[in-house]
Amino acid sequence: QVQLVQSGGGLVQAGGSLRLSCTASGSILAKHDMGWYRQAPGKQRDLVATMTSGGVTTYTSSVKGRFTISRDTAKNTVLLQMNSLKPEDTAVYYCYAKITTITTIRDYWGQGTQVTVSS
Repeated sequence: QVQLVQSGGGLVQAGGSLRLSCTASGSILAKHDMGWYRQAPGKQRDLVATMTSGGVTTYTSSVKGRFTISRDTAKNTVLLQMNSLKPEDTAVYYCYAKITTITTIRDYWGQGTQVTVSS
């Protein structure tokens, strides 16, 4: 079994910074893409940033230049550094990872963490 456990998030004023962390544990044979999605109230879950196992990053246009995704492969961790936060960044943030176990390859999701940016 694989679990993704998130930490970080919270309440911050506009212009502030937060860092999200997500650690995968369990019977992991290989990790592929890891990244972050977010879901605002009444909206669908959207991609924020991803990083391949080779280090290639993708960001949604609204966070480019403000958010940075990174991975610590040895610790099975993916991080999201969020700077210059805006009220429109307010959402529940979910980490995900495509992971190979002995029986399957599939996407796993973290429990979600609230990020609230006040104006």
